[in-house]
Amino acid sequence: MSSNTLINRFFSISIDREDEFDLTRQSRTRRLRQIFSILRQHDVISGVTPKDFRAVLEDLGPSFVKIGQTLSTRSEILPQAYCTELAKLQTECDPLPFEDILRTLDGIYGDAQGELFDAIDPTPLGSASLAQVHKARLRNGDVVAIKIQRPGVKEVMAQDIDIMRSAARKLSRLIKGEQMIDLQAVVEEMWVTFLEETDFQREAANLKEFAQLNKNVAFIDCPKVYDELSGENVVVMEYIDGISIGNREALEAAGYDLEEIGEKLLDNYATQILDHGFFHADPHPGNVIVRGGKIVYIDLGNMGRLSPRDRFGFGEIIKAVGLQSSTKLKDALVSFAVTKDNSVIDHPRFLADLDLLLEQYGSCDVADIDIGQFLTDILSLTRVCRVTLPSTITSISRGIVTIEGTIGPYIPNSNVVGIINAHIENTSDRFDLLKEMLEDMALQTRASAAGAMSAAQYSGEALRMLTRGQLKMNMTMSGSPELLNRLGSMVNRLVLGVIIAGLFVGSSMLSLSSMEPRLLGVPVLGFFGYLGAAVLSVWVLFDITRRR
Repeated sequence: MSSNTLINRFFSISIDREDEFDLTRQSRTRRLRQIFSILRQHDVISGVTPKDFRAVLEDLGPSFVKIGQTLSTRSEILPQAYCTELAKLQTECDPLPFEDILRTLDGIYGDAQGELFDAIDPTPLGSASLAQVHKARLRNGDVVAIKIQRPGVKEVMAQDIDIMRSAARKLSRLIKGEQMIDLQAVVEEMWVTFLEETDFQREAANLKEFAQLNKNVAFIDCPKVYDELSGENVVVMEYIDGISIGNREALEAAGYDLEEIGEKLLDNYATQILDHGFFHADPHPGNVIVRGGKIVYIDLGNMGRLSPRDRFGFGEIIKAVGLQSSTKLKDALVSFAVTKDNSVIDHPRFLADLDLLLEQYGSCDVADIDIGQFLTDILSLTRVCRVTLPSTITSISRGIVTIEGTIGPYIPNSNVVGIINAHIENTSDRFDLLKEMLEDMALQTRASAAGAMSAAQYSGEALRMLTRGQLKMNMTMSGSPELLNRLGSMVNRLVLGVIIAGLFVGSSMLSLSSMEPRLLGVPVLGFFGYLGAAVLSVWVLFDITRRR
């Protein structure tokens, strides 16, 4: 993905920040020894139970906990027993001793800590891979949540991602193939996400922006942030006392309509992506709480952004999927792509594969569509056909898959694609749609007229060159690479067959002559001719047998 300027920028960020995290060969070796020691301690070679697997990820550190959090919502990748156990990673991590938390706060606030906070609860509200949250009361009586970054977490995560980067670089060289994902791009995305999530000043800014964008939405909220008390390693926000979106029993006991919650959450998530271009990129159950009839997003450290172009492009993709139109989906994906060189894109194969994909999912009921697998298939197909999508599509896909995995049971008769399409229709003004259709029709008519005039002009020039004997034609054969490779292999075998026949005939003619010296009664030149023909014959037979 060298053409992706975003990834290039991400690589430059990693280089600029390496010194800050002591990313040296020695530090990488130390961390690798720790990882192997933990794996040996849990005896992973003999297999791991779901509980053991969660324990391994927790012991490996925050980077691996993040991977486990993502896997917990992907039942198509792991058995349900493992997903259920990994879901505990969303809110459960071994807490730091309260003394360590107080020392960290002393390092941040100094002597002013006692003047700012009237009381701090020693029992954490939550202990995640990156930070620990404690309930506290300010001197003015406000009840707040203090999110304190774990000491040393930046250095450990930087080491882990640096190791992953090195492994991805080596694997990308060793493993080739169209189905292979761009490992280096995935790791670099993890690095940028890491830089964002470990800067709590960015989270404070995200909280304010999210609140401003959703101020007119009655059922969406986020904690109020205390800017003057927040910094790079700590953020102080309003305390939210509610029910996790993943706690179905508690929501039902509180009298909430689960289907309504699911539909409203998805509709708002569509608003975040398509209208605001500013969306929660990690909406796992631990980050979404229901309180007082409102859906409250917390932990806004990892937010995604979409440009107006990307928002429009993603909307066109969703509409094309809803219409089950492979042609519209192809046009939407190509216009959304970073790669603009149409000569590189295998258009016939792209369209044929999209036909098969939509036919496969079109035969399912809307509620039965696995949106996670569908998005994975789309991304795999675009890679195969050399259509490079922007890196933002990864964050969107991950967010949608995470939400769908959480609230899918709440909306058994609906689907992400259907709800997003309904949102697009409901938020589109009919007059604007009619105006857009008329503009498209006018543009297409103009383009058709211009094309017809150009075709007539080129036809006249071609006929004039043909009558003068000046017409030359360059033809490029496009199609399946596998078919072309087979054709090339057949031609190579035919050529070798002609060479073998020539060697046999030539050697036979030499054997009838009196040429000296001789070997086994045959002229030496003829002997080596027979030997070469025999070796080539055996190789051709072996190649034919191997490729059956």
